[in-house]
Amino acid sequence: MDGVGSFQSASLSGESGFGRNKSSKYTGWLQCFFRVVRVFRGSIELFRLNHLLLALVLLTGCASTPRAQIQRAPNSFPADALIIQRGVLTVLGRQFTLNGYLASSSTNGQRLVVTENFGRVLADVLVKPDGKTYVMRSSRAFKHKWIERFIAADMRCLFGNSQQTDCPGQMLGSNHFLIERRWYKLDLHIVETKPGVQPPEMFDTTKAEKP
Repeated sequence: MDGVGSFQSASLSGESGFGRNKSSKYTGWLQCFFRVVRVFRGSIELFRLNHLLLALVLLTGCASTPRAQIQRAPNSFPADALIIQRGVLTVLGRQFTLNGYLASSSTNGQRLVVTENFGRVLADVLVKPDGKTYVMRSSRAFKHKWIERFIAADMRCLFGNSQQTDCPGQMLGSNHFLIERRWYKLDLHIVETKPGVQPPEMFDTTKAEKP
């Protein structure tokens, strides 16, 4: 019995020591875990701060770097004329050759038809003398909003009768322009100007496309 009791006592003593060792290891592991969490959390905050500072630097750079503007005298082209253009549009590194036909009227506004080389109409937009824009026809290449926001704006920049304030780019010659917006570039040549009154039906807003 004494042998058995001694064995049980030793077993219990061993189990108690094992429990203490296990508890000690578990506590040490938790302390290590929370230490790592604190370090990791600090790293995340530094990462966020670094990116915020970088964003502020970029925003400051964007705000402090004005883009060159096309300087064109108003009435550079006849108020009544058909103006034929050839252009190369560059979007995200891809280039597209376009043709433009602008019917300009001193009383009815300006209407621009943009086609591809094979004659398919890609965009058709009318800008009235009061500045109101009508998208006459859009396409898969040029959506309604793109025509309204960009093509009409570029048309005002190059052919409008008043000086525009948002015409980023360069005037490379009397008939050569380079429009440089954030998302695209347009290298445009005026190849022919035919003075003359344009047909009034060209400026009929009732034929505009429904958005």
